[in-house]
Amino acid sequence: MKIDTKKRLLREMLFARRFEERCYEAYVERNIGGFLHLYPGEEACAHGVLEAADADRDYVITSYRDHIHAIKWGADPRKVMAELYAKETGVSKGRGGSMHIFDVRNRFMGGYALVGGPFPLAAGIAKGIQMRGGDEISICFLGDAANNQGTFHESLNMAKLWNLPVLYVCENNHYGIGTRIDRSTAVVDQYKRVSGYDIPSHQEDGQDVELVYKAAMKAIRHVRSGKGPYFLELMTYRYRGHSMSDSNAYRAKAEERMWSKRDPVIMLRDRLIDEGNMTADDFKDMDTEILDYIENEVIAFAEQSPEPHISEVERYVLAENDPWVRGGGAP
Repeated sequence: MKIDTKKRLLREMLFARRFEERCYEAYVERNIGGFLHLYPGEEACAHGVLEAADADRDYVITSYRDHIHAIKWGADPRKVMAELYAKETGVSKGRGGSMHIFDVRNRFMGGYALVGGPFPLAAGIAKGIQMRGGDEISICFLGDAANNQGTFHESLNMAKLWNLPVLYVCENNHYGIGTRIDRSTAVVDQYKRVSGYDIPSHQEDGQDVELVYKAAMKAIRHVRSGKGPYFLELMTYRYRGHSMSDSNAYRAKAEERMWSKRDPVIMLRDRLIDEGNMTADDFKDMDTEILDYIENEVIAFAEQSPEPHISEVERYVLAENDPWVRGGGAP
């Protein structure tokens, strides 16, 4: 990976970390409501995979831990924050919130609150690509606990049966809400579970963005060449609880300390410094610039944006077209 690319990825991952930390603060300040699932610790997964993909043609879909995937795939971080603030300028017009970030123009097909929901949708997107004869691919991010949903097995079986151009990326952070994976799943290594569908797979270190990028390049070449689906498992760790309502009391402190030593942002920073391609002061300057931008541009945009007007309460819902709902009686 070129030095300029590594520096850019460091900036992007550091921005992701600071963005999510500011989301945490905004939630405590009660500027963000509802559910909020944060991504610190997993930045190398989204950035490594999506750096290897083609933003001009590929489609991305994910679960409710979706802010950073959307931003990496081209969504304006100001509009993502505005969505979290439930403002009209948000990417989903303030109607979706944290778990429903969409940016169709950039082919980011959404985050979904329903566990296991993206699996069949990703296959459907891939089927559409196949029917049109395109060379795009569908990329689906998923968590390890979601793999126990029936949709996981149904979708992978169909993807292989129809030879669909879909890449499934499992961000294995070892926990499903507060339950450790070895207490809920018989086969802990998720990449092994797809062997029953004859789908090629690989497990990689999800904390090292360069290794993720290399593994993703191989996976994407496989899918784009017409060889069918691929399953990539990335071993990672979230530094906060499942959501803002999670006290995180169930995890051992020794485990948390171990994973904190493998922080994806710090690992890449230290690598660049050791190689002589960056100094500690360079990193501090980068951090200061990012923090200023988030506060003065991203947060300011969200705070100053208007809320959806009450007159549009029926907009974007099916009921707006129903005469019974409007009080008009039968058509």
